[in-house]
Amino acid sequence: MELSYQEKLTLIKLSEVGRTKFEELVKRTGLDQVAVMRAVLGLQSKGLAKLHEKSERVVKLTETGRKYAEIGLPEWRALRVLKEKKKATLDDLGNVLSEDELKPIVGLLRKEGWASVRKEDGKLVLEITEKGLSAEERPIDAALKLLTEKRTVPLDEIEGLIPVKELKRRKIAEEDSVTERFVEIAPEGAELVKGGIELREEVSNLTPELIKSGKWREVEFKRFNISAPVRRIYPGKKQPYRAFLDKIRKRLIEMGFIEMVSDSLIETQFWNFDALFQPQNHPARDWTDTYQLKYPKSGHLPVEELVARVKAAHEHGGDTGSRGWGYVWSPERAMLLMPRAHGTALSGRQLARGVEIPGKYFTIQRVFRPDVLDRTHLIEFNQVDGFVVGEDLHFRNLLGILKRFAVEIAGAKKVKFLPDYYPFTEPSVQMSAYHPELGWVEFGGAGIFREEMTKALGVDVPVIAWGIGIDRLAMFKLGIDDIRYLFSYDLRWLREARLVW
Repeated sequence: MELSYQEKLTLIKLSEVGRTKFEELVKRTGLDQVAVMRAVLGLQSKGLAKLHEKSERVVKLTETGRKYAEIGLPEWRALRVLKEKKKATLDDLGNVLSEDELKPIVGLLRKEGWASVRKEDGKLVLEITEKGLSAEERPIDAALKLLTEKRTVPLDEIEGLIPVKELKRRKIAEEDSVTERFVEIAPEGAELVKGGIELREEVSNLTPELIKSGKWREVEFKRFNISAPVRRIYPGKKQPYRAFLDKIRKRLIEMGFIEMVSDSLIETQFWNFDALFQPQNHPARDWTDTYQLKYPKSGHLPVEELVARVKAAHEHGGDTGSRGWGYVWSPERAMLLMPRAHGTALSGRQLARGVEIPGKYFTIQRVFRPDVLDRTHLIEFNQVDGFVVGEDLHFRNLLGILKRFAVEIAGAKKVKFLPDYYPFTEPSVQMSAYHPELGWVEFGGAGIFREEMTKALGVDVPVIAWGIGIDRLAMFKLGIDDIRYLFSYDLRWLREARLVW
């Protein structure tokens, strides 16, 4: 029969006493508790030792109970004041009792019959009674004394003095369960020790020193059971949603897109709406659909030439042949500050700054919109916005890019396109993908930027563009049916979530 070093040592020490507490066996072997328990269980499985366990319900003092053991229960401290003064108000008792102890003290003293209570000049006055003058130890005092001496007392012993629920109600004590373990050597184990067990030093690694010295012949190498269950280890890793966004960014860069970056989450309405040819009286600019900054309230407009072209496009179409929106454009309204409502604001900035033709651009940005939080909606979320600019682009190019993005990058199994309307694109399209739990989920809008927008920003070739709610696409890749889980503190999900590519 093969025994490990720990099993041999444990069996030898156990044979010296026959039966002992587990804690005593740990001391005798000099090993840690885990090693001894593993050895005992191994010996038990081989029929060489037996492990006995006995569980018992006990009562233990709480922190409050320990405090009362030192300074006395509130009723005894209150009684000392009454013995000195004969009569006392709650203010008098407040000098020796805490606020929490003062609240139930009248009821406690009346219940014990130690004081009578009456009102004088609108105040409660407590007067000591004959029973209070001759007050003696009660069961609760005996229980507190016993718990103070022993710290842990069997439940039955306490119940013989006072119901435990009374001690728990007053937060003096609490119930617990303790388990005593005894280890006993089996006859087979005793016979094996009597026949002689060779106990040699155990090592885990074969080192050069052991080989050179020849000591490897005298030691016993530790056996490892590679199929034994071990504790799971959770190494550090990226938050699953962050890992998803980084993967999207990498894929787009590999596809030849240039990333547009912004250091601020705050935009003027000029870049968020006006530069995108969204009229100032559009309902989406109302406070019910966007957030507004309270302070500072306004920012600055860009160069006058650009502002003049955007103003002309809004009022009469500029040099595009369009009639525009036909109203008087307000620079004050355009200067108002707001948290960015969509990533398309960065597309407008990039077009005004200048682009390569042909060229492909994208951005992943945090945006903010008032909404009702539910399984598919957040008020703060991420969008992937992008555009492609070139001489010969058309609507089918846009649909092809969107479908490839949804199927290959986001992993959607089914995709469909529906006609839609946006102030800055014509034609416009909405894209939805099928989720096995939620059904069809809208996650993006797209279209060809209108000339009233692109020409005002200095670009005179077609620009196909899109804005995608990447949070909803992440639900597909991470296999979740609630968008709020992307920002969850649930450790189980954070540890086990896996991206599927």
